[in-house]
Amino acid sequence: MQLLLIQRILGLFLIVFSSTQIPPMLVSIIYADGALVPFFDAFSITLITGIVMWLPVKNVKRELRMRDGFLVVVMFWTVLGIFGSIPFIMSELVPISITDAVFESISGLTTTGATVLSGLDTLPKSILYYRQQLQWLGGIGIIVIAVAIMPMLGIGGMQLYRAETPGPIKDSKLTPRITETAKALWYIYLTLTIACAAAYWLAGMDVFDAIGHSFATIAIGGFSTHDASMGYFINTPEVEIVAIVFMILAGVNFALHFVAWRSRSILHYFADSEFRVYVTLLFSVAVISSLYLMYMDVFPHYSRAVLHGVFQAVSIGTTTGFTTHEYHNWPGFLPVLLLFTSFIGACAGSTGGGMKVIRFLLLVKQGLREIMRVIHPNAIITTKIGGKPLSDQVINSVWGFFSAYVATFVIILLALMLTGLDQISAFSATAAAINNLGPGLNKVGANYATIGDAAKWILTFAMLLGRLEIFTLLVLLTPAFWRR
Repeated sequence: MQLLLIQRILGLFLIVFSSTQIPPMLVSIIYADGALVPFFDAFSITLITGIVMWLPVKNVKRELRMRDGFLVVVMFWTVLGIFGSIPFIMSELVPISITDAVFESISGLTTTGATVLSGLDTLPKSILYYRQQLQWLGGIGIIVIAVAIMPMLGIGGMQLYRAETPGPIKDSKLTPRITETAKALWYIYLTLTIACAAAYWLAGMDVFDAIGHSFATIAIGGFSTHDASMGYFINTPEVEIVAIVFMILAGVNFALHFVAWRSRSILHYFADSEFRVYVTLLFSVAVISSLYLMYMDVFPHYSRAVLHGVFQAVSIGTTTGFTTHEYHNWPGFLPVLLLFTSFIGACAGSTGGGMKVIRFLLLVKQGLREIMRVIHPNAIITTKIGGKPLSDQVINSVWGFFSAYVATFVIILLALMLTGLDQISAFSATAAAINNLGPGLNKVGANYATIGDAAKWILTFAMLLGRLEIFTLLVLLTPAFWRR
């Protein structure tokens, strides 16, 4: 393990991350909200720590190995989450504990959107902006951004990219060089964010809310600047429609966006089997939700039932976590159906969470293959995606991921119940954290402020597991990883 190289990289990352405290400081000055000092303190602490880590090893320049890449990614997200909590800890205007501050920071960076804060409408604008910014930075993956804008690192970026980028197939690149790939992802992400903010503004949001909600929408995060989330704009259906469109776009594999942009054609979307399944699932759940809400007379007008049903199906299905209504109080099976949809999540290579649509598709195809093998034991049956046969290595990796996912889910669920949470709250909190969804059911339907500190630390770990797709974090817990 090249510990000095890892120290150098983390030092550089912290130096860069300190600059993210500057925009909230500017927001604090513009709105004169009295929250400037906590961000300045966070900027100073983060910058000085980064310099202290980097200076002694600034001349250490070696090729980063795969094992080093995994360690850097995990340490980076952990350290970043801790330093990201400093403004919450230092601010007297946000009276929360260290546990709550770290929970809120990790929730933002992992784009989970689970919050312990209430009274958002009365918080300083800079604090509200900072929460949205955390999600925006975490959405694309700060490590991918760093590889794009920090070529002076002098390391092989592919190790970091493979370790951090979501999805079951890590080796596909949009361009021959990893730096160009990261830049392509960055430009697509930025373009979608600007377009989303403009659309929100045109739909009726003010500039501050438009920017903040565009950050959370494209990051598939779910933080809002209002306690009522998107329900704050209940009388402006155009806002909900904009959110639906951009949540769907953000949940698509960014490689498809890149190919469509480069070829100036949208046909590539419909040629992709994962995209077709993704759209079909969201459409099906949206139809079921809308019809059931109409059948149960939850809303006085059919138009509202349809809009709420579609919005929540897309929001929960893509693991964004915005709410326009207290969906956890909806009747019958609907809240559980929506929660189960988050297990599938968005597409691989997107900013969304969950197991990813491509894995779900592969599991279904492999299950059907095994059924056919029972019927025709001697038949040679291959599993194909997009007309191309998949190797056993890919299929085995998907089954391995699913096994690890189920095992960790059960352990976290039991651990939460051990802290005193009831079964429904514990199950939904586990799902909301590990799928990077945010809102759960029962006690964690509105927020996570009422659960104990032990449960919050467990869920913080679960959010990191979900963001790093299980294996990246679990591999560090195996003795084999640390052997030479």
